Amino acid sequence: MSAYIIADVDVTNPQQYEQYKVLSSQAIAAHGAEICIRGGAVEVLEGDWSPTRIVLLKFPDLAAARSFYDSAEYLLARQARAGAATMRMIAVQGV
Repeated sequence: MSAYIIADVDVTNPQQYEQYKVLSSQAIAAHGAEICIRGGAVEVLEGDWSPTRIVLLKFPDLAAARSFYDSAEYLLARQARAGAATMRMIAVQGV
């Protein structure tokens, strides 16, 4: 069953965040994730949620999503992101 990582990102230091984008792209490629959404226009339809940057990655299953998150490649990306953004991220099993 497919799984997705959904991230809601508030970038506070765009210059520093560029390094995160490079490293996270490498981690995504290394783990075979499909990028479904990476930034783009957001239109809130209901509620008070006002995200500025949404990312949606597709994985074969929850174990693969967790393996990506826990990987050495993504750890480097997370370290590069420290202080450059506020990240809210979840993994969700699909149907």
